[in-house]
Amino acid sequence: MTWDAALYLKFGDERLRPGFDLLARIDDLPQGPLYELGCGTGVHARAIAARWPDRVLTAIDRSPEMLAKAAAEPAAILWVEADIAQWSAPEKGALIFSNATLQWLDGHGRLFPHLMRQLVPGGVLAVQMPRNFDQPSHALMRETALEGPWASKLAPLVGPEGSATVLRSDPVAPPEEFYDLLAPLAPGGLDLWETTYIHVLAGADPVLQWVKATALRPVLDALAGAERDAFLAAYGAKLRSAYPRRADGKTLLPFRRLFLVAQA
Repeated sequence: MTWDAALYLKFGDERLRPGFDLLARIDDLPQGPLYELGCGTGVHARAIAARWPDRVLTAIDRSPEMLAKAAAEPAAILWVEADIAQWSAPEKGALIFSNATLQWLDGHGRLFPHLMRQLVPGGVLAVQMPRNFDQPSHALMRETALEGPWASKLAPLVGPEGSATVLRSDPVAPPEEFYDLLAPLAPGGLDLWETTYIHVLAGADPVLQWVKATALRPVLDALAGAERDAFLAAYGAKLRSAYPRRADGKTLLPFRRLFLVAQA
């Protein structure tokens, strides 16, 4: 899947705020290296490095486009291109930080315990994931994918309910499931919470522009030319109805996110 760093940062303040909110909930760390999984353009990695300047920080992403943006400015950070689904720490860490990334991966029941095992005693796993996949922005995407002449190409992305496909309706479990999964592995404590951000967006078709940088990427990769344009026109019309402009011309996008901070 391709990524467009400039498009992702079009709503940079809104996208980056949850990561900084997560970082603010992390207390003192034991000795050990630091890791960020899914570092994107590197904004949070630089904040982590500034907070713990005496540590080695490795920032990992599978997108060369994102890593090129991240590494454009010099920093004492190791930028690594890798598939985090297969990742293991070369040395157990004091912190594994991941913002808006792990929702792309399947098998959380295996993945999260694996990540906890990559920590030193007292180390912290800090994760934020979107949990708004039942909202119109995503439900209408799945609906539109199964309509029209592109349906045969996009049906494999949607798949039957519960399948491990890209446009899934529930890739992130509710908080209580993560509690049951992680509490036995977090003797230092487990902090779980959800926040619904109300993003105030400006411009034409802002919700469409928002999802084009993230959730819609697999669809954009699967379609081209007039077919892609037709899909965007149909989907965009539905989004304008679901997210009408307010009297001042702005558009409100409610966005729920799940946070967890687990201490080994």
